[in-house]
Amino acid sequence: MLSAVLSLVAGLVVGIGYGLCGIRSPAPPAIALLGLLGMLAGERAAVLALRHFGARLYAAPHAHALAHPSDGQTPQAPRG
Repeated sequence: MLSAVLSLVAGLVVGIGYGLCGIRSPAPPAIALLGLLGMLAGERAAVLALRHFGARLYAAPHAHALAHPSDGQTPQAPRG
């Protein structure tokens, strides 16, 4: 709740500053609100994706998946 109040106060301060300087908002209100909605949706999607895929993204590869120099394989020269 405190963050919502602080956000409102910051918005009011910036709005008052814009009004005193005679500057209009850089985006029409509807476009600005859609941009904020997109930011919130993107933040939520990132959190959900990290929650779902995070364990797999940061997991170390299995030891048997790593190439080992003593496995008898030699690198091949590129053809071309």
